[in-house]
Amino acid sequence: MSLVRAARLVCLCLVLVLGARADEPAVYDLGSRLELFVDARLIERMDGVRLVLHHPELREIVLRTDAPWEGGWSAYFTVLADGGSYRMYYRGQPMTGAREEVTCYAESTDGVHWTKPALGLFEHEGSTQNNIVWKGAPQGTTHNFTPFVDTRPDVPPDERYKALAGGPLYAFASADGIRWRLLSDAPVLTRGAFDSQNLAFWDSERGLYACYVRIFVDGVRHIATATSRDFIHWSEPQPLELGAGPQEHLYTNATVPYFRAPYYYFSFPKRFVPQRKKLPDHPEPGISEGVFMSSRDGLHFDRTFLEAFIRPGLDPLNWGDRSCMTAWGLLQTGPTEMSLYYTQHYEFPSHHLRRGVLRLDGLASASAGRAGGELVTRPVRVSGRRLVLNYSTAASGSVQVEIQTAAGEPIPGFTLAEAPELYGDSVAETYAWSNGADTSELAGRPLRLRFVLRDADLYSYRFTDEP
Repeated sequence: MSLVRAARLVCLCLVLVLGARADEPAVYDLGSRLELFVDARLIERMDGVRLVLHHPELREIVLRTDAPWEGGWSAYFTVLADGGSYRMYYRGQPMTGAREEVTCYAESTDGVHWTKPALGLFEHEGSTQNNIVWKGAPQGTTHNFTPFVDTRPDVPPDERYKALAGGPLYAFASADGIRWRLLSDAPVLTRGAFDSQNLAFWDSERGLYACYVRIFVDGVRHIATATSRDFIHWSEPQPLELGAGPQEHLYTNATVPYFRAPYYYFSFPKRFVPQRKKLPDHPEPGISEGVFMSSRDGLHFDRTFLEAFIRPGLDPLNWGDRSCMTAWGLLQTGPTEMSLYYTQHYEFPSHHLRRGVLRLDGLASASAGRAGGELVTRPVRVSGRRLVLNYSTAASGSVQVEIQTAAGEPIPGFTLAEAPELYGDSVAETYAWSNGADTSELAGRPLRLRFVLRDADLYSYRFTDEP
């Protein structure tokens, strides 16, 4: 085999195994950006280290859909951080009576305790003392009314909140997130299936609005994305590129820019398995689970982790057809904690929304066991005076960091022999070598990072000038 052909095969293997794209630069300009281990894009090799998906810790039920206008068919939850408070929107739909769909609203000061205010906007069975925030025309727009806080720098005050809803999709705006109006009499997106939660947000990285909607590909539920400069005129929806993974029913998408690093797009689809039925007396076939995938451009999504992110678990009522649906929104609810929310007991009177908790940046990690291992990055350029790690070790575990030239030669002052064993648990701890923590001399130079781990998890790292 020729050397050229061998080199090409090595590159192909790296693309397939580590997730590197063929159009990646030879040296990645990392700068002071936060780097997570949700994909292997910047990893050159791993020995005794693997990427591990972490799962939300089960916490409290935060909302029960027990009002007469809500019920067991309530779905498509949205949770938003809005300044110092939080907002929630969702479809309310009872399983008895008229079975009318309405859009409901709840609010919270901590993301844990939620209240349903009496808004006085829409009547239900002769009373406006309810939390219904939308059930107007056009018909069908209460099915998946999905708002967001528009963070575009020049957005008019009376359009600070926007939403897409219906199928085809209509555009809405609001000054307060409570009282809504149409932005256009005609639908703004007409190509798609739309029978799911379809969402949009202002993408600060690309300077445009991004939308993620339900489509079908060869009869299988899939996701497409479109973009817009003005929220009215949208590009043709383009199916997400999911690599060579299996074709699966992705029922929802819950795609959101990561609030600490908006150049990451995290997606939490509900994976639907239509051919299975666990509960013999359940009216509908199919069972569901939550999954996780990520992207760095909003179109090409990495599926390093094909296993379930949220399992139905021990509770038999979660083995119905459409539980484990992750709400759209990932919220920081503490200094070291972030929360996401997912439905349980779909189609049962006890239907509710539960909170799950992860550590900050803690969706995945580079992990090594007691025997230890190491991870070496591709060549990168960095800036900043110190290296900050988000890590966790056992009492007998450790993390060490060596910095090398792009050719793999240890740089004096940053060699493994000069790298103390760091142990503990922190979401932001500065790493220091024998001669100190200052990394400013490395700024702009092509280099590699070598992480040596023993009974440890490394969640993220960043070079920074921040105190």
